[in-house]
Amino acid sequence: MTLAKTRSVSLVGVEGFLVDVEAAITSGVPGLHLVGLPDTVLSEARDRVRAAIFNSDEDWPNRHVTVSLFPASMPKRGSNFDLAVAVALLAAAEVVPARSCAGLVMIGELGLDGRIRAVQGVLPAVLAASQSGCRTVVVPHANAAEARLVPDVEVVSARTLRGLLSILRDEPPPEEEIEDEPTLGGLLAVGRKEIPSDVDLADVRGQAEARRALEISAAGGHHLYFSGPPGCGKTMLAERLPTLLPPLEPESGLEVTTIHSVAGTLPPGQPLITQPPFYAPHHTASRVAMVGGGSGRTLQPGAVSLAHRGILFLDEAPEFQHGTLDALRQPLEEGRVRICRAEGTATFPARFTLVLAANPCPCAAAKQVDCSCAPGIRRKYGTRISGPLLDRIDLKLELTPASRAELRYDLEFAETSKVVAERVLDARERSLKRLSGTPWRANSEIPGPELRRRFVPSGEAMRSADDALQRGTLSARGLDRILRVAWTIADLAGHDEPEADDIGGALGLWSAGRP
Repeated sequence: MTLAKTRSVSLVGVEGFLVDVEAAITSGVPGLHLVGLPDTVLSEARDRVRAAIFNSDEDWPNRHVTVSLFPASMPKRGSNFDLAVAVALLAAAEVVPARSCAGLVMIGELGLDGRIRAVQGVLPAVLAASQSGCRTVVVPHANAAEARLVPDVEVVSARTLRGLLSILRDEPPPEEEIEDEPTLGGLLAVGRKEIPSDVDLADVRGQAEARRALEISAAGGHHLYFSGPPGCGKTMLAERLPTLLPPLEPESGLEVTTIHSVAGTLPPGQPLITQPPFYAPHHTASRVAMVGGGSGRTLQPGAVSLAHRGILFLDEAPEFQHGTLDALRQPLEEGRVRICRAEGTATFPARFTLVLAANPCPCAAAKQVDCSCAPGIRRKYGTRISGPLLDRIDLKLELTPASRAELRYDLEFAETSKVVAERVLDARERSLKRLSGTPWRANSEIPGPELRRRFVPSGEAMRSADDALQRGTLSARGLDRILRVAWTIADLAGHDEPEADDIGGALGLWSAGRP
């Protein structure tokens, strides 16, 4: 009996675990047998591997071949094991030296012609390999830039199985070159909305209070709710929020890229995401599409995770299914979502800024005098966004169409995104300095108990909020959110701590615009 081993990685959500791929050639009925709880896609690897080996001008061992995936008790899913299975089999057949592949981690899908195709989730797989102590990985050529984002790991890229075998044999590479396969990035990016580079906050005329709310949201990562008739600028405002945000920090960029690598939504030619993502799913999106999951072979991240460290914009929010909207409540509180299915359990990061936009009634008349909806219908339409969800929104505004005077005034005094973004960056730097030594990066991330223990303004400044709490118009959760917004307003104003006007402004933005 001949035996050879290599390794690969199995993913559960954005987390991976190392898998030993062992191949043994023994006497018995000729054939390839996979053991170790492979799913249907992985079980079909025997046909892909066989054809790829033949089309790479290598001999198939006409004996009984057993390929074991260890740990055997963990389910294995996907086609990214193809490359490891093929190399382990050929090493057992002594086509390549067994020692040359024993310490490698191999990730890639094989085409029938021997081509090594790009796969999803290469970045988290390489991260898992690195954390397990592995220092050399083999990946498809199309995934090489993504894999090289992980430090202290040697990345070997290959276009074909024949080319990889020449590397393992220490031979010159084959002369023929096969064109790169297109990466998976962008093919599955349903809901991702590209903001044109010429979009600017100065495009929005009027709505000075709403533009101020955008600035506060960008500076502190606060959730935002716009209500108002069609044409008053709700969508225009939301689409300009990304222009106020600074680039992602390296750690956050790697975290966001990991999620999009698993989902297969990395932008083409961009292995590392450096700008906060902007996601705007259609109002017909299901609960699974929003929070993640699925009944297929893998658990996929939803819109709340694809918008991690960025913006999730729900236009026409009342048109979303009630259960879909209420499913946002737990991610808004915890910054993550835990998906439990029969296939397994996965946890995805989900710390995003939620922006909601809503019309006041179903007919969406531009002027209230033209509205044909009865008062009861208008109230019912407004309550499609539940009170508990609204209680988690920091900033709420009811917009009205800009007047002619406002439009004329804004021609001279409307600020550009660049000017506002500089103030946002200064405010973020103040909050980062205050939060140094803590795990929080923005005012919106501070937990309620820590907020009340370490960041409480003076009693005089808190008077308006205390009065609202006493009257019952403000909940304890709402008080926490007002404090967070007040700190952001203070950061924008350059105050050392929130003053009475900062608290009052935060209270006004929290209580306004409720349907």
